Amino acid sequence: MSQNSSPAKPHKPSLADALVPLGILIGLLSLSVYFYGADSSYGPNQIALLLCAGVAALMGMKNGHSWNDMEGGMLHGIGLVFGAILILLAVGALIGSWILAGTVPSMIYYGVQILSPQWFYAASCIICAIVGLSIGSSWTTAGTLGVALMGIAGALDLSPAITAGAVISGAYFGDKMSPLSDTTNVAAAVTSNDLFLHIRHMLWTTVPAFVIALVVFSIIGLTADTGNASAEDIQLLLGALQEEFNISIVSLLPLALLLFMAWRKIPAYPTLIIGALVGCLIALVFEPETARRLGGGDGFLAAVKGAWYSLFDGYESTSSNENVAALLSKGGMSSMLNTIWLIISAMAFGGAMERAGFLQEIVDWTISRVKTAGGLITSTVFTCFGMNAAAGDQYMAIIIPGRMLREAFADKGLHGLNLSRTLEDSGTITSVLIPWNTCGAYMSATLGIATFSYAPFALFNLICPLLAIAYGWFHFKQMPLASAAAAAR
Repeated sequence: MSQNSSPAKPHKPSLADALVPLGILIGLLSLSVYFYGADSSYGPNQIALLLCAGVAALMGMKNGHSWNDMEGGMLHGIGLVFGAILILLAVGALIGSWILAGTVPSMIYYGVQILSPQWFYAASCIICAIVGLSIGSSWTTAGTLGVALMGIAGALDLSPAITAGAVISGAYFGDKMSPLSDTTNVAAAVTSNDLFLHIRHMLWTTVPAFVIALVVFSIIGLTADTGNASAEDIQLLLGALQEEFNISIVSLLPLALLLFMAWRKIPAYPTLIIGALVGCLIALVFEPETARRLGGGDGFLAAVKGAWYSLFDGYESTSSNENVAALLSKGGMSSMLNTIWLIISAMAFGGAMERAGFLQEIVDWTISRVKTAGGLITSTVFTCFGMNAAAGDQYMAIIIPGRMLREAFADKGLHGLNLSRTLEDSGTITSVLIPWNTCGAYMSATLGIATFSYAPFALFNLICPLLAIAYGWFHFKQMPLASAAAAAR
């Protein structure tokens, strides 16, 4: 061999190559759920994902990739979510310190008295939509207001699954429609569309889906069992909160500061860390006894120790009221470690699949069979959903199909705005329906409920892709390619 010769170029994988690791993953995940049920995301799914990352690597090596190349793909995939991992840790710290500071207890205290059980689900959806639209982050919305709303639902004896579905529906509506949202900007950028034209075009699917979700949440609240908490139970809970914390408007200052920083588009990680540290400061000033008790001593240093403890291991309630103890014993960075394990495992699999060329092969095969515009929209929706499952990250579910499908939309005479809208209608909002996706794992850890439990009630996230498909087949609000000049006006 010549000294200047270069390694042989890996050859293009076949569809069968691409489907082998994916098929094995589906089988292992199904077996995991069969064996472990709701606990499948606490280790079994991680094993399945890492094993299938190895299978994908072996298949890639069969096609000429080196082990170092495949390992590099896995490391690259994991590297893509380092930002998400930092945010997860920051949210865990924030929840712990905000409980210690009385922020979350005060939100629960006031919310229980303001929100009617009959309208609670619809109101939760609207509140999260407004905040999500204002700050452009479904994660921040769920990690702050979502946590409090879950606590209020527990106090009112309402369904945690439906509440989580309402929170996620509202948060993702706001995230999807906000010009401050990362995913909204990514979808517009990867398809080379103007951001505000992209948002305007999304109104046709997003607003009807949100309205339908609100109607259903209202019907559920008015007709279903809206909890068995009596007035006496609620008063006992309010009394228990007052006994353990100094409930006041001042305790809500960390929330106001965080929402302001998010609105000013300060990056999520520093915003959350500052919010957590301000929570510790509020705790030291207004909840010193509670902080000292958590720190296990007397004096100021014990209070500092307690505040520090809340950041890494959360808050531990000593309330004699079982509901209060269950609501408030949570948070801390340590509470997010299992979710981080799941995300790393998923991204190792996704990175191996992408480096081996399997994701592109699946997309190419899907699009090659499309004959109509309706079929193209449908294929895009399922491709994005499949990418969310296979790659484990919503950004990859937007960027990879967005790059690969631009010419296909042009060939069918469709403007790129149809592609960017469909990427959001599927890639952005279905990510939260998959347990091992970064979004599904985050919401499950933050809201404290399994993905498969809240998924049937994430109505907005279920309805939006169905509307996108229906619009495609009925040729409703599909902008022709020839309308590029009109769209710019």
